Amino acid sequence: MAPLLAGFGLLVLAGLLGLFVVFRSRTPRLPMDRRRPPRGPREQETSQLSRLTGVTTEAVSEFLEERGWTRRIAAALENAGIKASPADFLVLVAAGAAAAMAVGTIAGGFLLGLLFLLAAPVVAKVVVGFLTNRRKRIFADQLDNTLQLFSGSLRAGHSLLRAVDAVARESEAPTSEELTRIVNETRLGMDLDDSMSQVAKRMESEDFSWVAQAIGIHREVGGDLAEVLDRVAGTIRERNQIRRQVKTLSAEGKMSAYILMALPVLIAAILSLISPDYISQFVTSGILGYGMIAVALLMFAIGGFWMSRIVKITF
Repeated sequence: MAPLLAGFGLLVLAGLLGLFVVFRSRTPRLPMDRRRPPRGPREQETSQLSRLTGVTTEAVSEFLEERGWTRRIAAALENAGIKASPADFLVLVAAGAAAAMAVGTIAGGFLLGLLFLLAAPVVAKVVVGFLTNRRKRIFADQLDNTLQLFSGSLRAGHSLLRAVDAVARESEAPTSEELTRIVNETRLGMDLDDSMSQVAKRMESEDFSWVAQAIGIHREVGGDLAEVLDRVAGTIRERNQIRRQVKTLSAEGKMSAYILMALPVLIAAILSLISPDYISQFVTSGILGYGMIAVALLMFAIGGFWMSRIVKITF
């Protein structure tokens, strides 16, 4: 049992390190051949693993291009703040699924390994969704300070686009990333109102949609935009205060839901490790055992959906 747990711990650690490298990596602004001097013949030689990885990534990239999935996956990764290409991310998920299947097969047999294999893409999607929601939440929390920087820059005499550029330099991610994108799209010929509306839609921010509408109206009729943004910032500040109060009041219910959803999974995993014969009764009892598994999964899904609706408050 000790070697098995040690091997499981090493695999989990390797997976976490791989996820850290992907999620924290940053795409360089310049190609590597312009950032470094030319390399010698020995340095240009690549290992078999590097070549295999490159071939696999290219094959996955071509497959995604043929199906038209590249742009959709890239948009999802960008919204989550993951600086990785769709092909690299899918190769990482496939490697994680293979490792999870190996761990499950060693720990509890082929059925558990197959379950881990099917769970790996679901876990990857959940992680992407979690990072996307966190990025949107941070953007919403930063909006109050962003509008204050906007009004201050406008009062200092900057033009609107120059103010957006200045705020992008002074803000933190993800606000800096989204505002920098607005500046770049505007320089490439896109209308400022359209670019800001796309940011509001991409971040699902009703507050930033108000800001985009206020800026669009100001560009048509004129007026003191700094004062308008101050009023919008005040409204957003009050909404954020109410949102934080609702989040605090619903925190206990969310924690209870997390615990209740995790308990069946943890109990099944622990029993599969300490008493595999007890768990194997579900797969050795024929139709009755598989029927019980199906009913349990159905009740698990219904209970999770019901608790998520209870703790999710819309205002």
